[in-house]
Amino acid sequence: MPLQIPDPVLGAWAKGFPARAAGLRLSEVADAGLRLSDLPTPVLTVHEAALAHNEETVFGWARDLGVHLAPHGKTTMAPAMWQRLLDAGAWGISIATPWQAEVAIAAGVHTVLIANAVTDAGAAVRLGELLAADHDLRILCWADSVATVDILAAALADASRPLDVLVELGGAHGRTGARTIDEGERIAAAISAAPGLRLAGVTGYEGPFGPDRSADSVAAVDAYLETIVALHQKLVYPDGIRPVLSAGGSSFPDRAAAVLSSQRDTADVVLRSGAFQIHDDGFYSRMSPFGPLTGTAPLRSAMHAWSRVLSQPEGGLALLDAGRRDVPFDIDLPTPQTVAGEITALNDQHAFLHLAAGASVVVGDVVRLGLSHPCTAFDKWRVVAVIDDPDADDPRVIGAVATCF
Repeated sequence: MPLQIPDPVLGAWAKGFPARAAGLRLSEVADAGLRLSDLPTPVLTVHEAALAHNEETVFGWARDLGVHLAPHGKTTMAPAMWQRLLDAGAWGISIATPWQAEVAIAAGVHTVLIANAVTDAGAAVRLGELLAADHDLRILCWADSVATVDILAAALADASRPLDVLVELGGAHGRTGARTIDEGERIAAAISAAPGLRLAGVTGYEGPFGPDRSADSVAAVDAYLETIVALHQKLVYPDGIRPVLSAGGSSFPDRAAAVLSSQRDTADVVLRSGAFQIHDDGFYSRMSPFGPLTGTAPLRSAMHAWSRVLSQPEGGLALLDAGRRDVPFDIDLPTPQTVAGEITALNDQHAFLHLAAGASVVVGDVVRLGLSHPCTAFDKWRVVAVIDDPDADDPRVIGAVATCF
């Protein structure tokens, strides 16, 4: 399914691209003969071979288990990256807000899962308009309260096609989601009673219940996922719909698959893991099950930042030109990969690199940085260069993708 891929003309607005690229369309970058050394720092890059490896690994694993993937498109907000996921066999694309849904639908995505409640009545009306305009389009969203259902029902009372709504089940100390199965049943009843809505399944997010991969965390995650199954088994769905059971962030997709797969005969099990496509050198490298736990190859980080030494004001300290406007810092700070040391702090446009004993850099050197959490890496870049090999002396730029943040 070909999407509408943004193909802007590059100019000074395209951070990380040189003046010689001005006037090129994004689709022309692959043939422009650029090298990493041509790109002004700081710059974010993605690695083509790592992307392909991660996609093949996770989609192959999902096919073997008979579960579906609707990867979270909010990770990159890049239709070119969504196209790769759909080409690999994605059931649909997950997003987090009605605006993101509009971006995905405008790009041509035909199954959009809004992994969130929609409580903006105007946004709900717009979803109804989009459904009416395209009978091949399917939009699913969540509700974790009768109050949410009331907003949707009022906005879509006269809709020509119903909006699919999943009951979101949470748990104590979790994020959103109804806290009990009984409450989930009341929400389902309210959805079923609303003419403009259709009860379409049960969903939730297991991430808050497992801060690590310890046995206690896995047991807590499994116990939570079993409540999704229990609620699903209590519900009566409308004729003609195959319900959806959805969970599976990027930390525990293996547990979501293991627990929810017991219902494959009665529902589509849809995992929303999104970070696997990019992976990282931080949080997900610690949390992802891919590797020995799933009997697959481990995933590889497909993103790096490259940052230049600006200053060496004192022994053992170097200041780099990448800061909070360029690299993620919400979970872990970047990690230097081409020189021994540690990034200890970030300012808006500076990174503090404390060098290990015996390590050295000089002003003007470029340092490769490993990053943590792709969701907060891509939102800082409007265009991202694709390179062939981050370990090469001077990697070739073989393409670029545009983001829609």
